Amino acid sequence: MAVVTMKSLLESGVHFGHQVKRWDPRMKKYIFAERNGIHIIDLQKTIQAIKDAYDAVRKITVSGKTVLFVGTKKQAQQAIQKEAERCGMFFVNNRWLGGMLTNFVTIKKSLLRLKKLEKMEVDGTFENLTKKEIASLGKERAKLQKNLGGIKEMKELPGILFIIDTRKEAIAVAEAQRMGIPIVAVVDTNCNPDGIDYPIPGNDDAIRAITLFTQIVANAVEEADNEVGIKIIENLGDEDDVMEEILTDVSIKEEDQEIDIEAYSSETVASVQAVEVVQTEDEELPVDVDQVYKE
Repeated sequence: MAVVTMKSLLESGVHFGHQVKRWDPRMKKYIFAERNGIHIIDLQKTIQAIKDAYDAVRKITVSGKTVLFVGTKKQAQQAIQKEAERCGMFFVNNRWLGGMLTNFVTIKKSLLRLKKLEKMEVDGTFENLTKKEIASLGKERAKLQKNLGGIKEMKELPGILFIIDTRKEAIAVAEAQRMGIPIVAVVDTNCNPDGIDYPIPGNDDAIRAITLFTQIVANAVEEADNEVGIKIIENLGDEDDVMEEILTDVSIKEEDQEIDIEAYSSETVASVQAVEVVQTEDEELPVDVDQVYKE
């Protein structure tokens, strides 16, 4: 099954770049032509780039690592959150906080604070506080939730980043490069593809194009999860086969052997009779007490 079709790319407007005067010369190899002052992106190269990025995300997920979806521009916020939640991964769609990767230890403290505030709201702690204190803590919790809600359960650095618009998310790109985390990013004609491990040339402004790219990455994660699930089921099947072989190879115990009822009954009767005879021989003969005294 194809990862993406040319028709879906055209319908989503992936091929439309920026105005010619706003282009980045390093994107020249991905540009097909110019129409009415706008660069047209070569979709053949886009399809190949999508396949490479798809395989990279799938392999990272199979290895047990996570994917972080990043897109804080208004056109991308909804799609980033929806698709990240669909595939069970983390996302940043409001604001990229400086040090989110390079200073993750401090970010962890903020995540713990967010969880603590949520717990206080549920366990009745707020009932013992004044209205002013409750309002202050509520604002703090809302701010943390807005910026860190998408990575609340992230316990370690992600295995790969998926980024919409590398110009706007320049800090995220720089931090990922510094930490050695591979990057999958949608690069428009005004972006710099250098330093991006898996650049996907395409329109990063249209909502339909952003949604399509995000869905493709989420599908890669889901496919990887299915592969892991199938492997687990296969391993369980192998264990069942081994257990069955062990059970069939065990020697039959003596008490599990078949018994001939007729032979068993005749042997039992004979043994009972023999015991009776022995008991009769061992019994003392009756003694005539009067005769003994007379002697």
